[in-house]
Amino acid sequence: MSTFKEQGTISDKNTAISRRLFLKGLAATALFAGISSHFNTCEASPGKCFKGTPGDTLSFFHTHTEETLTIPYPLPRNSANSIMQDVNYFLRDFRTGDVHDIDPELLDILFDIKRRTDGRTFQVISGYRSPATNRMLRKRSHGVAKYSLHMSGKAIDIRLTGVDTLKVRNCALALKRGGVGYYRKSDFVHVDSGRFRYW
Repeated sequence: MSTFKEQGTISDKNTAISRRLFLKGLAATALFAGISSHFNTCEASPGKCFKGTPGDTLSFFHTHTEETLTIPYPLPRNSANSIMQDVNYFLRDFRTGDVHDIDPELLDILFDIKRRTDGRTFQVISGYRSPATNRMLRKRSHGVAKYSLHMSGKAIDIRLTGVDTLKVRNCALALKRGGVGYYRKSDFVHVDSGRFRYW
């Protein structure tokens, strides 16, 4: 979404510029309102995330390893690094055992989705993927990107317990904070912390 700075009122020219930029901002806001209305899920503005309150958590169940993980959210400052190490291991490439740093922004997006949908546990289909795994999957499917954000710890494929997968997809779209892929046949949603796009 476009952003603009207040131009001031030094001259009529500056006032006119400021007015045009203000109107553009209103138009962009109206456009997003239309998108949100169409998706009919998330209530807050795009990019504005819930920061969480004491006692909030993020819970995960890995569908391949059957491991579970519950972490406090937001991460306590005195133990954030240790918790992120747990997250990195939990979301490792389960095929090779390779571990990679997970982008904390991805957790912010997941927490927003959970709060806005009243979901419970994220069922993880895929977290980090090593380059070797990504190459293998590309040979099996044309739907796997050559430079997938899974390989940089910025993507996750999920379901959310208690929430229809289509609603999860619509909420992620309304956030406009990263990529969103909807795989109806396999019943999961891809979410990433890259640029906003969808498929």
